[in-house]
Amino acid sequence: MLTGWNFADKLCEAIRTKKSILCCGLDPQLRYMPSHLIKEAVHRCGRSFEAIQWLFTEFNRQVIDMVAELVICVKPQMAFYEAYGWRGILAFADTVEYAHRKGLLVIEDAKRNDGGDTADAYADGHIGQVPWFDDGHPPVPGRAISDVRVDCMTITPYIGEDCVVRFVARVKEYGTGIFVVTKTSFKPNSAIEQLQVQGGLKVWQEVAKMVGEWGEHTEGGYGLRSVGVVMGATYPDDAKDMRTLLPNAFFLKPGYGGQGASAQDSVIGIRDDGFGIVVNNSRNLTYAWQNQKGKHQCDSEKFAEAARSQAIDDRDALVAACREASKWPF
Repeated sequence: MLTGWNFADKLCEAIRTKKSILCCGLDPQLRYMPSHLIKEAVHRCGRSFEAIQWLFTEFNRQVIDMVAELVICVKPQMAFYEAYGWRGILAFADTVEYAHRKGLLVIEDAKRNDGGDTADAYADGHIGQVPWFDDGHPPVPGRAISDVRVDCMTITPYIGEDCVVRFVARVKEYGTGIFVVTKTSFKPNSAIEQLQVQGGLKVWQEVAKMVGEWGEHTEGGYGLRSVGVVMGATYPDDAKDMRTLLPNAFFLKPGYGGQGASAQDSVIGIRDDGFGIVVNNSRNLTYAWQNQKGKHQCDSEKFAEAARSQAIDDRDALVAACREASKWPF
């Protein structure tokens, strides 16, 4: 795992060294799990939540082994883990630990928010440090790193500044990062994001302007900020506007693959220096072995090899699109 820089620097260094802008989403769902792994999980643990923990952890471990040299980060979506209670969260923690051991950055897709002490608790647990015991007399709270601590997480901005600044404070203190949900990839697009406000801009554009203010002084050595935005790859024209609004921010770009965005769509907004975007592929990558529309369909026992083959295709397609745009100096 890279150390000594902030999150934006670590992303830039991973892009530079791996010559990739691809992120692998890790969204385990029982209905998509390989049948041989399901059988082994039940054999080991019975039909139990413990079996789910083993199954999700093992699936993710095998995928990570196959794609670690091809992707710059992984993005587990917390919803699929916490749906199974504490056993699912243990699978999340195991996945984070294993990805870090393999030198990968971890972006937690959690879309947390709230204000006051609640926002502090989310920020402490996921991208900071939590209050902890201390041997002082009288007791003085210490700090500890939680098992769910990641390099970066997604947050939503609509509670307002009292929410976001709590996360930004941890970004500055601990060198971690956040992506603020600003322009999502879903179609039809969010009616709230598309609302026009006084002055003629849309809500997502106003949020982007706020992100620019919140992200001040989070720049690293590469000049990019550790406070970025979620910018759906399915809206390439808006990505151009987003880059104008946020010249030094990273964009986390969902929508490539399963939601229909092409490689060319997905790289819109990349900077001339080749930095500034992270393109995520989740189900089309990790479940490539059962994608009837793809070319890597195979038996479930070869699911990890299929994920690797799809990751190679994705990485190469995205790099080719960057080269077509004359924005790939590596």
